Amino acid sequence: MTNDERSSNARITKEGVETSHRHLDFVIPSSLDIRHLSLPGSLITSAAQLHELVSQIESVDRVALDTEADSLHCYREKLCLLQVSLPGRDYIVDSLADVDLTPLGTALERKEIVLHGADFDLRLLRRGLNFAAQRIFDTVLAARLLGIREFSLAALVKRYFDVELGKGSQKANWARRPLSARMLEYAMNDTHYLLPLVERLESQLKQFHRIDWLRQSCQRAVEQAAVERARDKDELWRIRGSGLLRGRAAAVLRALWQWREKEAEAADRPPFHILQNHELLNAAVSFASEKLPDYRHFSSRRRQAFREAAQNALQLSEEEWPVSLRRFGTRPSAGMMARTEELRRRRDRGARELDLEPSFIASRSTLEAIAADETCAMTLLVLWQRDLLGL
Repeated sequence: MTNDERSSNARITKEGVETSHRHLDFVIPSSLDIRHLSLPGSLITSAAQLHELVSQIESVDRVALDTEADSLHCYREKLCLLQVSLPGRDYIVDSLADVDLTPLGTALERKEIVLHGADFDLRLLRRGLNFAAQRIFDTVLAARLLGIREFSLAALVKRYFDVELGKGSQKANWARRPLSARMLEYAMNDTHYLLPLVERLESQLKQFHRIDWLRQSCQRAVEQAAVERARDKDELWRIRGSGLLRGRAAAVLRALWQWREKEAEAADRPPFHILQNHELLNAAVSFASEKLPDYRHFSSRRRQAFREAAQNALQLSEEEWPVSLRRFGTRPSAGMMARTEELRRRRDRGARELDLEPSFIASRSTLEAIAADETCAMTLLVLWQRDLLGL
């Protein structure tokens, strides 16, 4: 950021900051005209309002999006809000209202979509809106390509616009209606600054000749989000710390994890609302040690089901216990270790020269995979990353 940018962004009055915390009709003095308009006209809950938004989208090339889900409050998360920002105007689409959002998805398909940390939003939009972006601008990727280490939205808004974003509604239940003014303001801020932020980041990326690197990384993000993540259902129970459990304790953990999933689905609550992971691990160890763990928040029915699940696992034969996972492959050879070290040296040298985080170029596990099989580089890295590693 230049000194001119800093001095321009510093000209925000105390009165303006205080007003911004009271309601949404505020203007931030800046070389860029960033403003929030009144909420009632920006909250989309009807087909007529959605039609107007779609017509506005048709006239622009770039649209900023963000999503809010209820993953902290239910078993299967759903798209609850879709925030949309166009030049000079912000909208919030109530995706739980009785409105067909198909026209919105169709309009967005032809636009470049601006997102901050795209992966989660792209997957949620695909499930909740049946929308798959074709072109994106991920402000997290852009910031990291500029060597910025603090790349949260709040950090970037503070850096470029000298504005502090509130955090009060991060864990709100976005499925509840009506939504409070505070929640709506929080949601709107998630996209309100993205378009002017893109202008700043894009200008700097062009200055450093890295705009094509961003396009490559964004295209990879689109491709990866389109791939359905699949995990072996028989291995889902292996939560953090489960690798320390063996034999009967591992069998109990697996049974308790499966019990928790059934309880969470029946109650439509996230699994951690039933029992947190560390409690699940402790309970498995206790049962395997012939102790009887208990939790006061359990109902009598839930307590009985909890104990029955553990007792059934304790009665399994040794042949039915989970098999301990072993690290993939064999011990790396001396040649593979040497190739990994050479790749690491190239990566770190490039990172120093470009002021980038080494792990952003390639993680240690990626380097090891490429050292074992160089053809992996085509799927694990994009062109600019491969070039930096001399591949």
